[in-house]
Amino acid sequence: MTQAVVVQVGQCGNQIGCRFWDLALREYAQFNKAVLVDMEEGVVSEILQGPLRDVFHSTQLLTDVSGAGNNWAVGHMTYGSTYREKIVDKLRKAAEQCDCLQSFFLLNSMGGGTGSGLGTKVLSLLKDEFPEVCRIVTPVYPSLEDDVIISPYNSILAMRELTENADYVLPVGNQALIEMLNKISHTCHGQKSRSIPKGDVLVPRKGGLTGSERPFDAMNDIVAKMLLDLTSSARFGGSLNMDLNEIPMNLVPFPGLHYLVPSLSPLCSDVSGSARSLDQMFTDVFSKGHQLMKVDLKHSRHLACALMLRGHVHVSHLRRNIDRMKPLLPFVSWKQEGWKTSLCSVPPVGLNQSLLALSNTCAIKSTFVELRERFTKLYKRKAHLHHYLQVEGMEPSFFSEALTSLNSLIDEYQHLDSATSTPDPPRLTIAQ
Repeated sequence: MTQAVVVQVGQCGNQIGCRFWDLALREYAQFNKAVLVDMEEGVVSEILQGPLRDVFHSTQLLTDVSGAGNNWAVGHMTYGSTYREKIVDKLRKAAEQCDCLQSFFLLNSMGGGTGSGLGTKVLSLLKDEFPEVCRIVTPVYPSLEDDVIISPYNSILAMRELTENADYVLPVGNQALIEMLNKISHTCHGQKSRSIPKGDVLVPRKGGLTGSERPFDAMNDIVAKMLLDLTSSARFGGSLNMDLNEIPMNLVPFPGLHYLVPSLSPLCSDVSGSARSLDQMFTDVFSKGHQLMKVDLKHSRHLACALMLRGHVHVSHLRRNIDRMKPLLPFVSWKQEGWKTSLCSVPPVGLNQSLLALSNTCAIKSTFVELRERFTKLYKRKAHLHHYLQVEGMEPSFFSEALTSLNSLIDEYQHLDSATSTPDPPRLTIAQ
């Protein structure tokens, strides 16, 4: 049996991981291994006191009490150095308990200090210690209204690490999740569309607003559902299962261009959601309302796309819908048949079928351009840089190098988006 180790770093990563394990255990009694890391012990302590307390053992946990102060340098440099050996030891022990280790999943946020800093340090350790094992990262990007003023610094510094050390990245945007919750409220529960006030949480599986759940649980449920669909082929049988290692092989033609936009349908499991037709689900996953990262899929070129279906679906129906969507989705000229498909026979709990799409699209560059603009507004004034430069090991060049890395990434996507023929080989090297 193939297995994965889930590495949860920081408050956000551990909260998402908690929701993932909660939902995973509902549809699958066996669970794989996890390592929980946070430099504030609050969230991990809550997990150990909650309904999942029997799932995790103390040997899987690593906490501190002071936190990283929303500073990438503290997380990456200070805590990364202090806890390096302990982290490696816990990763090795988790890996040794797997019969056939296939991948590592890293769950983290980009805007804070522990998730972005220590999270990307863990990613580099995974590359050093387990170079042959696939590294999959699900990072949560801050919204424009993020209350951490230096989140653009943390995000840009972390982006360089994701580009260099991940096999593929499934980016998630906070703003996209909020808008998806409003869509769930309107379409799945018959309520009028409205903004979700701060502190209120919509819980899809319960069908309403409640104050009993922790903040952001409903948002984390959406990310957890995406991870469940992604790993379904590794957990259940199917006529056309997809190995997780096949995703970078088929969807990442060039090194570093491995940011795959995830989209889901249906969004909830009530009657209206479960009755959604296959044709409608295909339409959904290429619309903004179902994307975990908001980009314009229909006006930028695709490098490749994976479609992961759960439930009893015939291959002919899958092919028919691909043919139906082809005229609406521009692909690069040299990969017009860049579709990878998967069929898992077991649907999610409460649904007849579901669809997860992973799009390697040049449209993702708009997210990176926006992030660069927010970074530049701070950086050109050297605002708050002293908080980073006073950390041992942090150099001023880290900022310029991270910005250069992001500029190169944007340029590569832009080049492919505007190219009308096969790209120039010296410019882009095909991944081995």
